[in-house]
Amino acid sequence: MRRFLTLLFLLIAAPLCAQEDVVLGLSQDRVRITASFDGSEILVFGAVKRESPISDVPLDVIVTLAGPTERLTLHKKDRIVGIWINSETVTIKAAPSFYAVASTGPLDAILRRTEDLRHSVTVPRAIRSVGASSVTDNPAAFTNALIRIRENAGVYQSLEGAVQLDQQTLFRTRISMPANLTEGQYNTRVFLLREGHVVSRFDTAIDVRKVGLERWLYLLSQNQPLIYGILSLSIAIAAGWLASALFRAIRQG
Repeated sequence: MRRFLTLLFLLIAAPLCAQEDVVLGLSQDRVRITASFDGSEILVFGAVKRESPISDVPLDVIVTLAGPTERLTLHKKDRIVGIWINSETVTIKAAPSFYAVASTGPLDAILRRTEDLRHSVTVPRAIRSVGASSVTDNPAAFTNALIRIRENAGVYQSLEGAVQLDQQTLFRTRISMPANLTEGQYNTRVFLLREGHVVSRFDTAIDVRKVGLERWLYLLSQNQPLIYGILSLSIAIAAGWLASALFRAIRQG
């Protein structure tokens, strides 16, 4: 009897459930960092696949792109007896090295706070500072300072209104990635929302890697630091000697 009632409930609730899914495309799913790399622009586009007619309630779209997370220790310096020292410290458990969130409208208008807490959509929620160790009475100020600094550097981006949605079906947006990218997997998420609630979600990833000589030098520095140090020193000595010889030749000429 209980099984029958459960099945009956599912059949009744089925028409009320979201029948919309995301079909996503990316202009590139791999970013290769070379010596001439000065950043990249990712085009995120897609469509909403439906099994029922378009709802009268407008649809909103949010796209996020997050780089590898890192543990950070933030310090506040104060001048005490003429000496600048670290007076307060906060260690953040995980902060994305890059984070961009693009949306069809203002986030506070299209995304409910409970949904932000559940999916960690906005920039402050993407930073996991809960449970972080701190030597301060106001750890939130450190998180806000981190966000402000990285926003000024273009590493954190809030692109409200940057997602174009046509006929409640086709969407697209562009996200600029800076030159100083961290290697790793950049997680891409697309959220479909109605009245502030997430009705569907799609996840994929973009792979960011160094290639060529940059990749070889990076691996050498990580796996063979002694050889890398000797090589770097040798190149510096050779470059200094070459510059000195060239300068003497110019003076004698």
